[in-house]
Amino acid sequence: RGISREPGSRWTEPGCQSCTCQVSIPSSHPILPMAPSRPGMSHHMSWQGGQVLCDTVSCSVPCSHPLPAPPGGCCPTCTGCLHEGVARAEGDVFSPSDGNCTVCVCLAGNVSCLSPECPPGSCPSSSPAECCSCTPEKCNFRGRTYAHGARFSLDGDDCTTCVCQGGEVECSFTPCPVLDCPQHQRQLGPGQCCSTCRDPPAPAGCFLDDNGVEFPVGQIWSPGDPCELCICQADGSVSCQRTDCVETCPYPIRIPGQCCPDCSAGCTYMGRIFSNNETFPSALDPCLSCICLVR
Repeated sequence: RGISREPGSRWTEPGCQSCTCQVSIPSSHPILPMAPSRPGMSHHMSWQGGQVLCDTVSCSVPCSHPLPAPPGGCCPTCTGCLHEGVARAEGDVFSPSDGNCTVCVCLAGNVSCLSPECPPGSCPSSSPAECCSCTPEKCNFRGRTYAHGARFSLDGDDCTTCVCQGGEVECSFTPCPVLDCPQHQRQLGPGQCCSTCRDPPAPAGCFLDDNGVEFPVGQIWSPGDPCELCICQADGSVSCQRTDCVETCPYPIRIPGQCCPDCSAGCTYMGRIFSNNETFPSALDPCLSCICLVR
């Protein structure tokens, strides 16, 4: 890169690359002990194979909270501390954000913190001047004494939970889920805190709003079309199904109230009914004779 480097010299390139200049002496020139110089003689040492070897700088950081590498540097330094995103100087004493009287010190890139040990019957305080000043009060409730933070039920009722907080008792009811049934279908069983939905009563039959008729379960009827039959099911719903007529003939006899025409009882021709194998004159041409045949 246009710069001469002495053999064996080491330097740092941009990108935290550590480079060194390595050269070698030709093997054909053995290295001899230096003899005293004679007048008129000079010693000449020839070098060859000048080579630059580079490798990424390996950082060894012997501390837990090092400072970021300074501008132009490659490795973090332990000359200070970086704690919770804040740079601290060597020997700096400070309190963390959620300290509660905890004190920390920066030493050689390491942060050491100490929390107060409060004696029994006291608790840590947020005030640095009085770290162990608060004393939780017990609760006297309905003839019984409860320690600070104790949770208990009200008169053995698991539906109410109480807690002792600094001499005061706070009670709250157990939250109940939202029910999706109407009020008259809700019930509260013995020993239960929350109501549950009762199963709706089984329907006694099927009620039809159009004509106000109630059919018992299992009843089969036709709603007006003889080819459609309906049945009242056990859950109170109505299921209907149509009948498909498969037998057809050109002149069947239609029986009132019957779905499919009857092709075996005789023939209906020009408004008259004729029995099987009956012969009769045509109403269109008196010279023609007709007969009713079953096919």
